[in-house]
Amino acid sequence: MPGETRKPLNVLFLCTGNSARSIMAEAIMNRLGGGKFTAVSAGSAPKGAVHPLTIEILKRNNFLTEDFRSKSWEEFAGDGAPQFNFAFTVCDNAADEACPIWPGQPMTAHWGVPDPASATGNPAEIALAFAETWRMLYNRISLFVNLPLASIDRLSLQKRLDEIGKATDSSKPAS
Repeated sequence: MPGETRKPLNVLFLCTGNSARSIMAEAIMNRLGGGKFTAVSAGSAPKGAVHPLTIEILKRNNFLTEDFRSKSWEEFAGDGAPQFNFAFTVCDNAADEACPIWPGQPMTAHWGVPDPASATGNPAEIALAFAETWRMLYNRISLFVNLPLASIDRLSLQKRLDEIGKATDSSKPAS
């Protein structure tokens, strides 16, 4: 119906430490989702603080950083938690862990990207690892937010979500 307002779809990004990748994904989704999505992030063993280079990349991309924090996925598994439409793991460890049952029985996919927080080398090489993680997440989330969610069946959507997780470049998901 014209003028009908839809509730945003809730998206959960999961990683073990919730200090870099999942925080970046949360930020990107909330920006690119244009009000159609509301994203949060969490970890199975949160570090307790957002990585300083994650804060730096968020600031460089014009995000206010005060509201980002490292948090446990338990915060989103209990009573009163949002009903999730989608839950994405962005690290291999979280993908292999036994996750809680998420409210809303969300569609899930693994969108693993390398952990920039474990990058080694000189400061420029480590900064490059953070920039590359940002780029990969930005590209995957761009593909996701442009899916025709209203006109795609659940099985086809699951296939597309899995393909996006295998995307290696900025233009197309892997086939």
